[in-house]
Amino acid sequence: MTASEHPITTWHRMVEARDPTGLAALIDEAAVFHSPVVHTPQAGRTLVVMYLSAAFKVFFSPNFRYVREIVGEHDAVLEFETELDGVMVNGVDLIRWNEASRITDFKVMLRPAKALQAVQQRMAAMLQAG
Repeated sequence: MTASEHPITTWHRMVEARDPTGLAALIDEAAVFHSPVVHTPQAGRTLVVMYLSAAFKVFFSPNFRYVREIVGEHDAVLEFETELDGVMVNGVDLIRWNEASRITDFKVMLRPAKALQAVQQRMAAMLQAG
C-alpha cells in the first residue's frame, strides 16, 4: 500500500490479484473483524489478517465479483456475489478506516442462509488448516 493510496483502492487491487500479502500493512493494529460465522468480534491486526486471509481462499474464486459499492470519507459498503459449491452467495463488506488509511473495522454479512452454511464450513476448514 502506498501512503497516498485509498484503502478501498488497495483492497480492490489485492482482491483482483487474489493475493492477501499486503493485508498487514492495510489493517490497523487495533482493527476488529465481524464474521458472519463467528459470534464474537475478532480484535487485533493478527486475528483480522488471519480471518481475511482465510476469506481470500474461500471467497475469491474466479466467479467472485463486486456488484455495487458506496464509498464515503471513512466508510465503504461493497456488495459482492460469488458461487460456492453450487450455492449463490450474496454478501456485503462494511469497511471503516482511519485517518492513516488503515482499516479499523471490517464486517461481512451474507445471504441466503444456505450460503452462510457453505461459507461456515469452508471458513472452519481454512482456519483449522492455519
